[in-house]
Amino acid sequence: MAAPTPPSPAGDVTLTFGGNATTLLRLGPFTLLTDPNFLHRGQRAYLGKGLWTKRLTEPALQPTQLPALDSILLSHLHADHWDRIATRTLDRDTPVITTQAAARALGRRGFRETVDLTPWQRHELSRDGATLRITSVPGAHGPGPVAKLLPPVMGSVLELLRDGEVGWRGYISGDTVFRPELGEVLERCGPLDVVIPHLGGTRALGFTVTMDGRQGADLVELLKPPVTVPVHYDDYDRFASPLGDFVREVAARRAPGEIRAVQRGETISLRS
Repeated sequence: MAAPTPPSPAGDVTLTFGGNATTLLRLGPFTLLTDPNFLHRGQRAYLGKGLWTKRLTEPALQPTQLPALDSILLSHLHADHWDRIATRTLDRDTPVITTQAAARALGRRGFRETVDLTPWQRHELSRDGATLRITSVPGAHGPGPVAKLLPPVMGSVLELLRDGEVGWRGYISGDTVFRPELGEVLERCGPLDVVIPHLGGTRALGFTVTMDGRQGADLVELLKPPVTVPVHYDDYDRFASPLGDFVREVAARRAPGEIRAVQRGETISLRS
């Protein structure tokens, strides 16, 4: 298994895909890990409410391969986004930016540097004259009252700034179903360079609780990014909508921008 790509030039932005929603983001001088999930093929993750899901693939990143991290970005505390291996192996002094509920739970597990964000709250990191601004975006991990049975979830808008000017802006959806209210991302934060949607059409409690191909295409039409990098669609047995559903739906609608699919272990640019 190859090691992650070395740091890129100071102004570049790249993504290394570890599988599921796990990515290694190099955003200028900053390095972030998202939704750490290191379980192996055949292992099961507990989702709460008596729900389990089995991993169907091997992860492309393991804790021993990770570079020094500025932060971990966690959309919500489900075991396919933060698993028992993450709890056991990740540095408890690495800042974890997440929801209030997840921050409390991780604090009980010994993680000392949690940053709990409420919807639209911001947190900033600074290094080498650059700033990374992270804005929490509300999500709904299921329709209507189903969302209340699952952990609170947040999406994130990431903005790379230098001299007060935004040079790149991306949005990671987190595990949410499509809602027209997600258009507030553009209203509050501005035009996006890339969208990273969590797809898969996950089935739980008899409902679809993450975007399927149709909802993912709805999001692309709503936010109109020049680049979309889909993740979270084939690693677990509760996914009911494979990547092909999304690609076909976007093509049929002639939705704007480019779909930039990434393979597990691959590193791609997040520039348009």
